[in-house]
Amino acid sequence: MDYSIRTVRADEWEKVRELRLAALQDPVAHIAFLETYEDASAQPDSFWQGRAAGAAETGDGRVRQFVAETPDGRWIGSVSVLVERPSDEVRFGDAAKVDQTHVVGVFVRPEARGAGVTDALFRAAVDWSWSLPEPAIERVRLYVHEDNARAAAFYRKFGFVASGDTVPMPGDATGVEVEYEIPRPRARA
Repeated sequence: MDYSIRTVRADEWEKVRELRLAALQDPVAHIAFLETYEDASAQPDSFWQGRAAGAAETGDGRVRQFVAETPDGRWIGSVSVLVERPSDEVRFGDAAKVDQTHVVGVFVRPEARGAGVTDALFRAAVDWSWSLPEPAIERVRLYVHEDNARAAAFYRKFGFVASGDTVPMPGDATGVEVEYEIPRPRARA
């Protein structure tokens, strides 16, 4: 499968919306995302315009969205990365104790799965995290629902390890989200 990885552009809000709505219709969306299709589809255009603008290279640098795009312009996958500093308000899980990034919104269309798209998206997300200016990012983290075995297997294969932290699944008192992390590689002496 031929594709390239790049960041979204602010003017691509309609594609951002279309891919997110496709993700929210995935059979595991109820355990993979903290948003429903109904809520997302009800958002006005201004919401999607703001979302795309904030995640673009021209945004404020607190969020970056990477997409996998085929030569004909079709988006087949996406991942977003949130920058979390110890002074920031908590978004999900515990407050950041170190400068870190948080991978969210992972989705690859079913027909593109198994073709290396997810790996390429994660490589872009992690490489971007390590490239951020001082203070240096100390770890990249994400959360996965305890019942999302397919995603957890990929994260482990990519190099993430369970940190030992868990949080209740928002809106589901019986579900648990498990935190995975990749610590910053240390330079060898």
